[in-house]
Amino acid sequence: MSATAVPVALSNEEVLRYSRHLILPEVGMEGQLKLKQAKVLCIGTGGLGAPIGMYLAAAGIGTIGLVDFDIVDRTNLQRQIIHGTKDIGKKKLDSAAETIADINPNVNVVKYEVALSSENALQIMKGYDVVVDGTDNFPTRYLVNDACVLLGIPNVYGSIFRFEGQSTVFATKDGPCYRCLYPEPPPPGLVPSCAEGGVLGILPGMIGVMQATETVKLILGKGETLTGRLVLYDALNMRFREMRLRRSPECPICGPDRTIHQLIDYHQFCGIPQQPAQPEPAAANPGEIDPADVKKLLDAKHNFVFIDVREPHEYQICNVGATLIPLGTLPQRLKELDPSAEYVMHCKSGMRSGKACDLLRQNGFTNVRNMKGGILAWSDKVDPSVPKY
Repeated sequence: MSATAVPVALSNEEVLRYSRHLILPEVGMEGQLKLKQAKVLCIGTGGLGAPIGMYLAAAGIGTIGLVDFDIVDRTNLQRQIIHGTKDIGKKKLDSAAETIADINPNVNVVKYEVALSSENALQIMKGYDVVVDGTDNFPTRYLVNDACVLLGIPNVYGSIFRFEGQSTVFATKDGPCYRCLYPEPPPPGLVPSCAEGGVLGILPGMIGVMQATETVKLILGKGETLTGRLVLYDALNMRFREMRLRRSPECPICGPDRTIHQLIDYHQFCGIPQQPAQPEPAAANPGEIDPADVKKLLDAKHNFVFIDVREPHEYQICNVGATLIPLGTLPQRLKELDPSAEYVMHCKSGMRSGKACDLLRQNGFTNVRNMKGGILAWSDKVDPSVPKY
């Protein structure tokens, strides 16, 4: 815990506020004072960060650091309950800080409006008692893990996708770290994001509450934490499973023969090229076509094949008249397509249709273009009546 002196006492208002804690022998006055002097850093104020921040504030954590640089979007509101409709367009940091202050004005909120990186992580995280990882991408998860191991700070981990989530505690004195569980990141693009694959809005609430619970237990020094145990949650079937974790003797950062002694380039480690901060204007990609130009081709009744590679349930949400061939079925349906024809592929944002274009080209199709930005860009540039999702 922090070396800061323990407050002498709680105020009368705090005694009343935390009365249900104070009558728990496992918490009591001593435990509540530990919570008040504690400093917890929450990485992200999105799906996981929302319940984490709200419950830690309600529990009486004295200082909560928030790291985020995103803006509240309407699509966030289905699960990111720390933000509301009135906050759309506002910085997530500001929205989250306002909600926390409303829940508990005794909490000191420290805002870091930055993307966590190898250059700033150690400086930001230093001095915190616990770090709670609410991120949604592999480079940042490895970064948070390595920084926590190097600093000796527990890392309360959680992740979510579709109907499933998991949580554990990494980087404690004798426990495993994230690299012990995942020595290597998956190939880029193999695991779709929540924006592509979807997520049940209630799911991050369950996992985030687990993370908040583990954080409080670590600070109180009570109970059995999830160190060495990975809890797997299946919301669709309401099942919990537990998997035992052990520190790997081959782990490059927490093993006995560590080879990582400082933070590295995590985008490179995960095989994700990082764009320059201010890239030069790029020439038009001949493999792409703007949605407005696709509309012109359609209006002119140009002879081409327009294919939507999204899933059937997405096609039901909105479509622009393209032939539906989901990406997963495309390899089996290539025989239905004429290699000499002209093709325009599209999906939600351009990622999956880009893979579809690559697949066609690898199989001898020479006139293939990807509709840049997908159906989201179509809604922006061609027809605003097409709903975004």
